[in-house]
Amino acid sequence: MNNKERIILVITLGLLATSFLAKQEIVTIYLIGDSTVADYSDNYDEGKDYMKTRYPVTGWGQVFQPFMAVDSLKKLKHIVRGDSVVVDDRARGGRSTRTFFQEGRWRSVYDNLKKNDIVMMQFGHNDAAEHKPERYVDIEGYKEFLRLYITQTLQKGAIPIVITPVNRNYPWKDGQLENVHGDYPQAAKDVAKEYGVQVIDLTQRSIDAFTAKGKEYVTNNYFMNLPAGKYEAYPEGESDNTHFQPEGAKAVAQLVFDGLKDLKKGG
Repeated sequence: MNNKERIILVITLGLLATSFLAKQEIVTIYLIGDSTVADYSDNYDEGKDYMKTRYPVTGWGQVFQPFMAVDSLKKLKHIVRGDSVVVDDRARGGRSTRTFFQEGRWRSVYDNLKKNDIVMMQFGHNDAAEHKPERYVDIEGYKEFLRLYITQTLQKGAIPIVITPVNRNYPWKDGQLENVHGDYPQAAKDVAKEYGVQVIDLTQRSIDAFTAKGKEYVTNNYFMNLPAGKYEAYPEGESDNTHFQPEGAKAVAQLVFDGLKDLKKGG
């Protein structure tokens, strides 16, 4: 091969590579929701060291990106219309469907949404907090805000996925974990059905998974029940059956990923 042929070959390979890269479609998965979904490691408390002030609390969205590896995406072709995924976790502690909207958090997602992006929405923990009127949303209000998120996602040509709220570590009865969220999971499923969009029943999936592991195991390894003196952020320990340690967050992220795989089977 002479120099001219080498130059032509290099140019051709360069053009092919450029063409290939240009065709790469990056899908953004936006996660909107509450503290059980949030990413505490990404400057959640501005200017504070997560390892010193929050760790080990971990939202399932915080550990969701690794589930979007290239080999995993092959199992999600029915829902992910692209070559790669970036998870953008916008969830925030203490937010209900209403306060997430009122604070402009949804607007910042909506303004950036593009065709084939995905919005995964998991609310309910704070909507149901009747004793906290600043965040409480009744069932009808909850459904209305879910309708808003779904409608505006569809307007952008993006894909809404409704997720029922992950269960807390109570109530247990005879070794079986039971639904703690009242009518909110069913309300979420009803709205998804109304719009013909996909839904992941994370409430039931988490109930089943936690029950299979057993109360003692999930209490000590999944939820934020911590002994005194083990973690700098919790010198006196912690008793919290809503939020997750890393192992629990990863287990719930796996349930969500499994839910995405099963969507092709109808839900």
